[in-house]
Amino acid sequence: MRIVFMGTPDFAVPSLSALLEAGEEVVAVVTQPDRPAGRGQKRTESPVKCFARRHDLHVLQPENIRQSSLLDHLAALEFDLLVVAAYGQILPQRLLDMPQIAPLNVHASLLPRYRGAAPIHWAVINGETETGITIMRIVYRLDAGDILCRCPETIQPEDTAGSLHDRLKIRGAECLRQALEAIRRGTATYTPQDESRVTHAPLLRREDARLDWSRPACRCHNFVRGMHPWPVAFTTFRGQNCKIHHTEPVESAPPEPLDTRPGQLDITTGRLYVRCGDGHWLRVHRLQLPDRTPVSGTDFINGWRPREEECFV
Repeated sequence: MRIVFMGTPDFAVPSLSALLEAGEEVVAVVTQPDRPAGRGQKRTESPVKCFARRHDLHVLQPENIRQSSLLDHLAALEFDLLVVAAYGQILPQRLLDMPQIAPLNVHASLLPRYRGAAPIHWAVINGETETGITIMRIVYRLDAGDILCRCPETIQPEDTAGSLHDRLKIRGAECLRQALEAIRRGTATYTPQDESRVTHAPLLRREDARLDWSRPACRCHNFVRGMHPWPVAFTTFRGQNCKIHHTEPVESAPPEPLDTRPGQLDITTGRLYVRCGDGHWLRVHRLQLPDRTPVSGTDFINGWRPREEECFV
């Protein structure tokens, strides 16, 4: 099959690789333009572009996917299949109508749950125990197309958004291979999504990562997991934003003073605990103050000497 692939981040690379390994003819790779990145803000190629260049694929990087000249160029390719994996722009209907077979999307959730830009983060934040990959037909509604196939993945208790992402990008390639095989055999079937089961996973911003210590300890813990490695959950200590990298809900520690409140610290054992809204404590294993390297909770106690009545807010 002649395929146009659209994708940008690291998540999309295994899916593109799967197309090449399956012997498909990738006639074009569309990815986002080079963007400034890092402290030096040097213009950086997307992971998909880097992979495509190593394999001598035709790369297109439009600022706007709706450019008529670009759409004319793609139409002239007369491709059979459009495959999209985390491209980063809403696709126009004209493009969705081009492929002879179908436009397909590799989505990192078990649709109809977690439609949107951040399905991996929100699945972890919400304490889910299962997610997966869905290959669906793309329609001009957010992640609402009919489902071709789904591949489940267990969310482990120790998973962060980062560790789950790294497994799902591989699962995405596996699920795409299954979809391609069904298309080649003529056995592909598309199942409409159950609209009564729809949930959403909106795009996250840095400011969305503030911890709310009035929530139960398990929810605070899942929030930290779901925000790592980006944008990283944070709280405020002595007027400075403090990133919380790694936590653990603890049932039995420490004894509860009568006057504790959400966010209050306990350092009596030499370990760092924070009181949450349900009365349980969350142990902070790793945290980071501005312009400092991450440290353990014990090193934070030794270095910053917090007082018993102080709080994270």
